[in-house]
Amino acid sequence: MTRQLNRRALLGAGVLAGVAACTSATPAPSPSFDPRGWDSVRAQFALDPKLAQFAAFVLAPAPAPVRAAIARHRAALDADPEYLPPGQDNPDATVRRAAARHLGAREQDVALTDSTTMGLGLLYSGIRLLPGQDVLTTEHDFLATHEGLRLLAERTGARVRRVRLYDDPARASADRIVSSLKAGLRPRTRVVAVTWVHSSTGVRLPIRAIADMLAEVNKGRDERDRALLCVDGVHGFGAMADQVDDLGCDFLASGAHKWLFGPRGTGILWGRAWDALSPVITSFSEASFESWQQGTPPKATTAELVTPGGFKAFEHRWAMPDAFAFHEAIGADRIQRRTQELATRLKQGLAGLANVKLATPVSPELSAGVVCCAVDGLNPFEAVDRLRQAGIVASSTPYSQSLLRFGTSIVTTPEQADQAVKAVAALK
Repeated sequence: MTRQLNRRALLGAGVLAGVAACTSATPAPSPSFDPRGWDSVRAQFALDPKLAQFAAFVLAPAPAPVRAAIARHRAALDADPEYLPPGQDNPDATVRRAAARHLGAREQDVALTDSTTMGLGLLYSGIRLLPGQDVLTTEHDFLATHEGLRLLAERTGARVRRVRLYDDPARASADRIVSSLKAGLRPRTRVVAVTWVHSSTGVRLPIRAIADMLAEVNKGRDERDRALLCVDGVHGFGAMADQVDDLGCDFLASGAHKWLFGPRGTGILWGRAWDALSPVITSFSEASFESWQQGTPPKATTAELVTPGGFKAFEHRWAMPDAFAFHEAIGADRIQRRTQELATRLKQGLAGLANVKLATPVSPELSAGVVCCAVDGLNPFEAVDRLRQAGIVASSTPYSQSLLRFGTSIVTTPEQADQAVKAVAALK
């Protein structure tokens, strides 16, 4: 759907003329970028060198190419509100293609959102449940999942059940995670809602193994009762190299402004079972406008129809391909290895401290870049404040049982991991 058609439908202005793509505002050139060198990668970020950023995944900084793209689109829109990126009649399609390439998916299966929370809201508000169908989730999921499912239950009357996947997260096991979910299933469980990497503990779920288990369960089910695996993927998306075929899930929601280091206020909802959903917010897709003008509802749900309409911060959305390109230049496998190597170094250091109880599994098989721990005699909020005074930017988990949390990524270094361990050791 082009922005021209959006404006024509909304304003009755007819076919718009083409627009000039250049402006007099030119962003500052990016620092020289060698994707093979981690120092060069880190130099693309305008981070304060006095701080070790272990909370950058909360609301991530953008690298130089993404900042330049945002500035370029913003300046062009300010100069001419009818601006479109050069050679793009449909910039959203360009964004979808970039996201699909990253996911190993089809462009038509990617909906564009503003955040993980929006994606999960569209998913759990739009899912169609038949009488007697229920929903299974876990005790470990975040507000966006739990509240989205509570609202779903309130609207539909469907029962939502939660299972516990581990008692001590540091000792979590793939077998128990999968078996706990399997034991929680009922004959008409329609939604299995899980989180790829738990922001509460750093545990990374074996999504592929869960998907394989559900595939066996679904063999004996009517298609309308097939259990759909729905994943909050935000703390794996951009940190792990898995694509959607590797994961095997039915839906994956993620923001692009965390581990991918994309523009703030951007995200995706990918799916392979769009016929199970109804759109929640009016789309500005071509199909939506045509159906409205003809007075007939769209024939089937698509990712485009699920993508909320309205006018966005287009300078951010249109810079998303630059974030995917930056990530691809470095290499998804290399980013995963770097993230997990640094996390392992940090975990091993923290585990050796007498004043610390590590909550995240040491094994890379069950963890990603999130590292959580508790410090004896110190609440995590105070620990965050004291660590910042030492130049370490950490965070606390926003759960009823809060923990001190770190995130290793492409903007942290081995030396900073060691620095963080020393700073935590001094929290006495």
